[in-house]
Amino acid sequence: MRLISTAAAALTVAVTLGATAPAALAQNCSALWVERNTYYKQAGYCFKTERAIRYFGNQGCYIYDESQIQFPPQIWARIQQIRRLERAMGCPV
Repeated sequence: MRLISTAAAALTVAVTLGATAPAALAQNCSALWVERNTYYKQAGYCFKTERAIRYFGNQGCYIYDESQIQFPPQIWARIQQIRRLERAMGCPV
């Protein structure tokens, strides 16, 4: 319930500031995607999707299996929070 309220609040702010709801949603989804995947890049993960490879590249990567990444607890909690927000907002996968 709280996540939906957070997403709705973000859209309300964006619309109030003059952005259209779909544009605001896309911008928020994009920012969440970048933040989430930045943690993976910093951990040395080798991306598999074309989008992530185009954006982050795979230079210096050394972890091919996502399950092998050992995030600190606070980073893992933030990644899970981002994933919940992305689902609540209907962000593309």
